[in-house]
Amino acid sequence: MSDLTAVDILIEPDTDSIERARAVNRRMPLSIPAGITLDDTHLPHITMLQRYLVTADLDAAYAAIERTLAATDPALLSYHVPGITYSEHWGPPGQAAAVLGVRPNQLLLDLQAALVAAVAPFTGSGGTDAAFVTDPGQHISQTTKDWVGTYVPDQTGANYTAHLTVGLDTVEHLKVLQAEPFDAFDIRPAALAVHQLGNNGTARKLLKSWPLGT
Repeated sequence: MSDLTAVDILIEPDTDSIERARAVNRRMPLSIPAGITLDDTHLPHITMLQRYLVTADLDAAYAAIERTLAATDPALLSYHVPGITYSEHWGPPGQAAAVLGVRPNQLLLDLQAALVAAVAPFTGSGGTDAAFVTDPGQHISQTTKDWVGTYVPDQTGANYTAHLTVGLDTVEHLKVLQAEPFDAFDIRPAALAVHQLGNNGTARKLLKSWPLGT
């Protein structure tokens, strides 16, 4: 067992939102070798926080997260999805990660800050491939490892760009999707969960979940 576990503390969307994400994912071309198919081990999700947690302290970290959630009213948590966008950060030239850009309300931003503080005593650094879920013969990209290691502060607070990744696609095709009409919708968080990460920020293995009752 690895000394560190790479985790994604994430929001699981409601059923309707998951189906909207999978519908977009089904339009991603299968010709991209690193393409993502949203399935039972590639969960549509909205990342709140990524960290390397000390494996031996996972239960203590879960308890700290649960205490944090107890101080939050889940009925007030929400995201608005105005459309499809993309990020060329993950892909090779000409390809990009397709995402549904989501706008968190202030309570979600406050929850993120509280989660950062809650798991800080159990956080490590320098995670290797062993900290992640890998398929046979797979190696975790250095970009993925660095992203987790620097998520705080690079992707938190004022730097947080909430999104729901829906696949990898060519930039050319993503521009076509962006130009199409899009029915904006709201996401109601169904659960907060901790997943072990795979390559490219995928949520591969459920470790712990707390229903939010919305």
